[in-house]
Amino acid sequence: MIKVLLLIGLLVLLFGGGAKAAVSHGTKALDLADKLLGSGARAARRLLAGQPYGRGPRQLLDIWVPEGTERGDRLPVVVFFYGGGWSSGERESHGFVARALAGEGFVAVIPDYRLTPKAHWPDFLEDAAAAVAWTRDYIGDLGGDPDRIALMGHSAGAYNAVMLALDPQWMRGAGSDASVIRGVVGLAGPYDFLPFEKGGMADKAMGKVRPPERTQPIAQVRGDAPPLWLASGDQDRTVRPRNSRNLAAAIEKAGGSVTLRLYPGIGHIGIVTALAAPFRGKAPVLADASDFLRGVTGRRIAPAEDAAR
Repeated sequence: MIKVLLLIGLLVLLFGGGAKAAVSHGTKALDLADKLLGSGARAARRLLAGQPYGRGPRQLLDIWVPEGTERGDRLPVVVFFYGGGWSSGERESHGFVARALAGEGFVAVIPDYRLTPKAHWPDFLEDAAAAVAWTRDYIGDLGGDPDRIALMGHSAGAYNAVMLALDPQWMRGAGSDASVIRGVVGLAGPYDFLPFEKGGMADKAMGKVRPPERTQPIAQVRGDAPPLWLASGDQDRTVRPRNSRNLAAAIEKAGGSVTLRLYPGIGHIGIVTALAAPFRGKAPVLADASDFLRGVTGRRIAPAEDAAR
């Protein structure tokens, strides 16, 4: 009965409380529901919590691995950046994403990064690049393969991930190279959103940048970028699906590799909610993204639960 009441309360928060409530509180509740109602929690474990990748208080990351992973293993790696309009979010409430990815056989890395109002563009991009560079340097001692790293993000986190893949300056600035990124999954990301809404999240995060086109992923398109898998819900009213459509069209025109996936009946929060065990029936986001990630990181791997049988 407690689990049923928890699920009902979570549904009200996520789908009745509005996007703002879902972003600020919903991921914590979603993570709790995933722990209690999802069998995937048994297939994954958190290996490191609060591991510094830089010197700042927000430059910390968590690492999750499939159960049974040993330090000498060489599993593919996914670095996931959460959303929150570059103004909110925390790695601790996104264990549901890490468990989902680890349950599919990936080492999952969940970094925090600097947020507004204390930080502004490009602080969060520099942090994202530093987290990926740290992962490349150290994941080989933690069960991951440093030569098979992909990125994934939701909303503002998808922006961060895609910008690292498209504009090589960010990884170079972190002492690494964009070539370490094997591919990117972008969930409901903003990629073509000029002009900024005055006083909106993007305006607060990057409104002072001149020219503003510097902030736009669609202005950084190159044909030799890592493969992109861009997904959106057709009911997204927060980050319109045209962002994914426009970027996909630009990548195709440049001769690059891109896949566009639109999920019917899914909104901005619903696309990341579908990664949590209680809600995976809403849309096959995890299965579709995992297929792409397996493809770009090399050999196909069996989900952890299947491998244990």
